Amino acid sequence: MGSYMFMVLPASILFLIFHTIPALMGIFYSFTDWNGLRPTYNIIGFTNYFNVFKDMDILNAYLFTFKFAIVTTIIVNIISLSIALALNSNVKFKNFFKGLYFMPYILSMLIVAYIFNYFFANFWIDIMGYLGIEKWMVNPLGNEKGSWLAIVFVTVWQSAAFNTVLYLAGLQTIPEDLYEASALDGANKWKEFWGITFPMIAPFFTINMVLSLKGFLQVFDQVLALTGGGPFGVTRSIALLIYKDGFSGNEFAFQSANAVIYFVVIVAISFIQLRYLQKREMNL
Repeated sequence: MGSYMFMVLPASILFLIFHTIPALMGIFYSFTDWNGLRPTYNIIGFTNYFNVFKDMDILNAYLFTFKFAIVTTIIVNIISLSIALALNSNVKFKNFFKGLYFMPYILSMLIVAYIFNYFFANFWIDIMGYLGIEKWMVNPLGNEKGSWLAIVFVTVWQSAAFNTVLYLAGLQTIPEDLYEASALDGANKWKEFWGITFPMIAPFFTINMVLSLKGFLQVFDQVLALTGGGPFGVTRSIALLIYKDGFSGNEFAFQSANAVIYFVVIVAISFIQLRYLQKREMNL
């Protein structure tokens, strides 16, 4: 018991100092009018919370963040499951491809974003010109309609690797006997997938969907490095808005209230998603 406490206590104290106390301080300041710089502040109750729902910049940031998170979650899971199924079959150079697909995940998102910034500013225009698609011969990151799709593309390229690893782990838990029995019954690959593979990896599907959506709802570095929230603020995410306006826009207390609300929203969505997918697992 003594050695156990010796290991756990330092980590608990550090967590309390660097996570719990700052979080509680943020909640406290959300009930004030502090701008982050003044030496004094006043307690104003729930005023900041009410004003969050009247701010069009915040509502637009919510729309962009949810659109980005839902689309990216769906695409990432489709692609990563497809790659995992391919890598789980008897393909040649399987280990080489596993390493190749996982490589984007070990790169920093900022490095990936700067590489794609260069790609979109130079090669993209040449490729579209070669294909004869003149209306797409512009940098998508500077396009009001296409910038969010460019961010989705870069995020999917980097994030699919982690989900692929989880799906691969799930696929390797399925006993070969099940596939042999289904082959004897004359089931084709499509029936095999929906009758055996997908139900058996349902827990991995659940965790991938929950982690993906939660992570993409907190999108920050992709947006900061690729567009900085532009053009005209159409790719400004909630996390970026809280960071920029909270620390450099003299809205510390107001954005603290925004952060508290968003934390509650993410927890509620994750809880509902988890309960729904777990019930679905039992019906498979």
